[in-house]
Amino acid sequence: MASTADIKNGVVLSIDGQLWSVIEFQHVKPGKGGAFVRTKMKNVMTGKVVDKTYNAGAKIDVQNVDRRDFTYLYADGESFVFMDMADYDQINVPATVVGETANFLLENQQVTIATHDGNPLYVELPASVVLEITYTEPGLQGDRSSAGTKTATVETGYEIQVPLFVENGTKVKVDTRTGDYLGRIS
Repeated sequence: MASTADIKNGVVLSIDGQLWSVIEFQHVKPGKGGAFVRTKMKNVMTGKVVDKTYNAGAKIDVQNVDRRDFTYLYADGESFVFMDMADYDQINVPATVVGETANFLLENQQVTIATHDGNPLYVELPASVVLEITYTEPGLQGDRSSAGTKTATVETGYEIQVPLFVENGTKVKVDTRTGDYLGRIS
């Protein structure tokens, strides 16, 4: 068992059987009363963010979460196959763990997978990826009824909003956290 002195950004704690990652922490020593640690934590599985306060010296349960680089190989039914870059072992990650990340996965793409006791927790992509537009309606000059954007399908099958001037075959940068168009790649 660790104490609150061991809390740092990125540390994963087990609270009531769930894993929580520390996003922010602050050791507070008020003029009156005992010291305490104020934390902001994110649930590893659901992404929910909560604030939690601990008395100084309280015992906490720190968990070992292994984050390693993998290469995405292919989708296999209800799972996705990734290869560990260090030892070339392949792992199957269920589609429920991959979640919305699948909208931006391309073959041979580098990702980070966090595991706990050998079980994958989540797949983390880079902040942005480059995808090719496979289908979009042609934009007409002067067509501004939809604030200058139109729907486009990228090579993974995901639909994003792009400016009217973007055409089929254009490579675009897409934010993996929000799915927003960030710009063209020349």
